[in-house]
Amino acid sequence: MSVGSDDFAAGLLAWFDGAGRHDLPWQHPRSPYRVWLSEIMLQQTQVQVVVPYFERFVAALPDLPALAAASLDEVLALWSGLGYYARARNLHAAARACVERHGGGLPRDFDALLALPGIGRSTAGAILAQAWGERFPILDGNVKRVLCRYHGIEGWPSTPKVERQLWQLAETHLPATRLADYTQAQMDFGATLCTRHAPSCVLCPLQHDCVALRTGRVDALPTPKPAKALPQRHVLVLLLEDREGRVLLQRRPPTGIWASLWSLPEAVDHTEARDWFERHVRGNYDAATAREPIAHGFTHYRLELAPLHWRGVTPAGVVRDNEDLRWTERGELSSLGIPAPIRTLLEAL
Repeated sequence: MSVGSDDFAAGLLAWFDGAGRHDLPWQHPRSPYRVWLSEIMLQQTQVQVVVPYFERFVAALPDLPALAAASLDEVLALWSGLGYYARARNLHAAARACVERHGGGLPRDFDALLALPGIGRSTAGAILAQAWGERFPILDGNVKRVLCRYHGIEGWPSTPKVERQLWQLAETHLPATRLADYTQAQMDFGATLCTRHAPSCVLCPLQHDCVALRTGRVDALPTPKPAKALPQRHVLVLLLEDREGRVLLQRRPPTGIWASLWSLPEAVDHTEARDWFERHVRGNYDAATAREPIAHGFTHYRLELAPLHWRGVTPAGVVRDNEDLRWTERGELSSLGIPAPIRTLLEAL
């Protein structure tokens, strides 16, 4: 390490005072609940995307007891479009656990926070530092990038060996005071200045001690994840409208992609799609209109949805609202948790 941790932290804090983000909605007012919600929403999602979702969420569910009392459908509807829906399910489960175990509030204890669904080491540290000013490090993607460049750390940051080294460095750099500001400063610095591509090194307050800049390796660090071709998956989605214009929705399984959200029925091929169609509605399967395919990317694979659209079908029996199927009025769609590409398809009708 070329300089003391005080110089690193002091440089970031001085930069933050002039160039950091001070008007984010979860900062005013700053409460454990609002900090926690923002940290969960910000996982793998940029600030400008999160802000309107955060504001809508806290307007509907302003505190932890309100979140715990809400139905999962209500929570997923508020989250709809933000992606990575396991975050919303874990958020809801953690709120209920806090009501049961911690008197309706987030615990001010690292191990207790870590035991809640959806909260890992970095998120627990961020909550403690920002909500209570506790001295805990964070290590999100922005912080990993900054530390790898500043210290010249080789190797993909998510490998256990490199990650252990980065945690040690993150803890070493902690200042004695202003932990909430320092935590926000690290995130802002990586998101707005020491960015993944084309970082603004000429404006960097740490430039004179940055190993990557000194050795010409800014573009090479952090070491990228080894490339691997993503598999492609193709499915048919069945968009069925009855004579009243209602759409038949199916709840997704409780695990897997889009778990517990309301979506459209799926089939791997036309044989399976025809069988499903003939068991649930009366109509002509071959009268379907093939709509434009929808491409959607996940972390581990790419998904292509091929919609088949029928109008004026008749239910092949009574479909009661239950945990699996429901005929849904257009006006009801906004109140349900629906995957973003499916919602876009439905709104285009």
